[in-house]
Amino acid sequence: MTRSPNLPAGPHALLAGRDFASGPYPLLVVGAAALALALGVWGLTAWRGGRADRAALVERLAGDGGPEARRPAFSGLDRRVRTYAWGKRLAGRLAATGTNLTPGQFTAAVAGLVAGSWIVAHLVLAPFFGPIAALIAAWAGMSFLEWRRRVRNERFIAQLPDLARVLANATQAGLALRTAVSMAAEELEAPAGDEFKQVSDAMALGHSVEDALAELQQRLPSRELVVLVSTLVLSSRAGGSLVESLRNLTVTLEERKETRREVRTQMSQITVTAYAVPVIGIGSLLLLDRIMPGSLGALTGSNVGRICVLISLGLYVVGFALIRRMSRIDV
Repeated sequence: MTRSPNLPAGPHALLAGRDFASGPYPLLVVGAAALALALGVWGLTAWRGGRADRAALVERLAGDGGPEARRPAFSGLDRRVRTYAWGKRLAGRLAATGTNLTPGQFTAAVAGLVAGSWIVAHLVLAPFFGPIAALIAAWAGMSFLEWRRRVRNERFIAQLPDLARVLANATQAGLALRTAVSMAAEELEAPAGDEFKQVSDAMALGHSVEDALAELQQRLPSRELVVLVSTLVLSSRAGGSLVESLRNLTVTLEERKETRREVRTQMSQITVTAYAVPVIGIGSLLLLDRIMPGSLGALTGSNVGRICVLISLGLYVVGFALIRRMSRIDV
């Protein structure tokens, strides 16, 4: 008697297939695929970046070259994104972070992160967690911009005492305020050097000192910068002892810098707690699904289970927001 090729060879083959489907092999396959995809994206990005750097180097050495060699990635998407109001706001936020990302590149990166998170959560956890993971990925992308802006703002505030000292020395030497600003832009490192380079360029194009410093204050809002800008504007309007004012301001900024460092050190434990709480919650879900495979799918298979999961996630979000709010102290 011949055996049909569509039928299993026997009960042992059937059990082996069932063990493969219920064992850790699907999770390993998904993890390996996600790792390969991440490495492929990273390799493609590094390759494109290397090509762009090589083209820029060849253009500098040759002395000529068309604009095609310097065209950034996703330039077409970047032009389309900038036509919308949210694209213009995104361009402003990217400029405040000091990164070289264009709105098109950031939009493509966030879209890929959202799609990848949806697929991984759908396959690893349960289909119900796909949209939730996509929302978390989108929030993470926007939070990255806010974090980069805050880090750059903190670095700029830390450079304000040196900035006030350079301006005071240049003014004491008899230089005009415009020349002192240009000197500060050359001597200071980023981000203060880059920001005051924009202020110097704006004044060179005919902008007044007040307008140029007001634009700087909009890009990097802080109380310390408000005091420095007010001092420079009042001195340019009414004159007075700018050197003595900048000397006193340097001492005050140094004291505020130390105070901010102490407060940040005292609140570091609370900040870590705010991020540890949701990580523990997500980790418990992964551990539960690892111990009891298919439990998350069974949990989100009913409306009651979905509601309970949403309430739990909402409580984690509220706890994270409250802890972050209590740990935020303005100095």
